[in-house]
Amino acid sequence: MRTSARPWTICTAACAAFACCGCSNAPAFDVMGSLFPAWLLCIALGILLAALARWILIRVHIHLLFPMLAYPCLAAAFTFAIWQIFF
Repeated sequence: MRTSARPWTICTAACAAFACCGCSNAPAFDVMGSLFPAWLLCIALGILLAALARWILIRVHIHLLFPMLAYPCLAAAFTFAIWQIFF
């Protein structure tokens, strides 16, 4: 039985393309001549959005059972969402 080399060629090309995706420069912002990484901005916005969500939950009288666990997870979710949307 003869096997075709074509599926291996396609797989190798796809793996090479995915490996080269990380070879570009990291996203960064120029703030007054200094470059700041984009993930730092995403973390700051995530924490601010979590604080805003906490304020909204307090205003509508919703009390969480484990706030020490919920708010950091909420900040992480906001951070990852911002990263996925903008980068």
